[in-house]
Amino acid sequence: MAPTTPGKSVPKDRFPTLFATLKTQTYHDPSTRGPGSHTIRTIAWNPTGHLIATGSSDRTLRIWNPEKPQIKNSTELRGHTGSIERLAWNPIKEAELASVSNDGTCRFWDVRSKTCIASVPLGGEGLTIGWASDGSLALVGRKDDFLVPIYLTPESPPTAGNVLRQPLQTNQTLFNPIGPPSTLLLTTGDGCVKVYSWPPVPPPTTAAVNGLSPHHGTRAVSHSRSSTPAPQSISPSLQLLHTLHAHTSACVSLALSPTSRYLAIGGSDALISLYDTYDWICRRTLSSLSGSVKSVSFSWDGSYVIGGSDEGTGFDIAHVETGETVARVETTAPAPCLSWHPNGKYWIAYSGDSGGLKIVGAAGGGM
Repeated sequence: MAPTTPGKSVPKDRFPTLFATLKTQTYHDPSTRGPGSHTIRTIAWNPTGHLIATGSSDRTLRIWNPEKPQIKNSTELRGHTGSIERLAWNPIKEAELASVSNDGTCRFWDVRSKTCIASVPLGGEGLTIGWASDGSLALVGRKDDFLVPIYLTPESPPTAGNVLRQPLQTNQTLFNPIGPPSTLLLTTGDGCVKVYSWPPVPPPTTAAVNGLSPHHGTRAVSHSRSSTPAPQSISPSLQLLHTLHAHTSACVSLALSPTSRYLAIGGSDALISLYDTYDWICRRTLSSLSGSVKSVSFSWDGSYVIGGSDEGTGFDIAHVETGETVARVETTAPAPCLSWHPNGKYWIAYSGDSGGLKIVGAAGGGM
């Protein structure tokens, strides 16, 4: 069977045969900082798919060229003093990366110059980050369930706004996929996904208390490991638009399909629910995983979906429209972090197996 053309969708009936031809490439990082310490906690493709970043529990942050797996072709970015919990690329700048760490900072990097261009103190341990599609805002979630908005403009360094207190555990954030931020989705510890309007509504007394607008707070500290706490002002409020009662236990991860038609929600009940965003109805539920769903990801065309867990081995590829399993990737260890290539290829990056990052398809194949 002839190879497919990059950027052309593969129908369900041809997918199993073609996907089976893909070969897996390993990206080994020898610069570990202790036995068993180099656990990859987060992976992220840049918008074009030409680079992929990995963040680890031993504070290693590395940028890989997926077509050049040798360590000499990668870049290590140094600065964090704690575990790197989440990475996110600026959607409109292919070389700007944000990293969130339990050292209490969010760092912004220019990967071309290999430099940290700003370090924003969070006032607590960082857990997650969601970047608005227009690049104007990065929303960081802390482990104590506060949200820290960080505003980005061409005229000034990243600036932290007033923190938002959340009543429940918040595991992941997601903004609307097109244009300035207007809608925010949050996973919560009670099995729901909350849909809010953005921006937050400031309380009447905020200006009187601190003399600041919601879009101004503590400026970033460039090239610094500052421990200055983030602002702790009277919190603005998010206006609730809708609640999705998605799971019987905590919602852990979520992803919007590139077509914006479906929202995938991963739960600690080992299920992935697929919601139709037209009417917010759950169309199907996927149940092939063994434990909490730590990550979910759609293929570049929105036709297929995968989920990663820190229990069990291997993961299935499901057809979105039918829920059918069309292929499976076998692993020797749990693969909690995984992500499809964002731009025209059916490559899948995942963590968990020995040796480091692996990318299905990067070593060749007919797809």
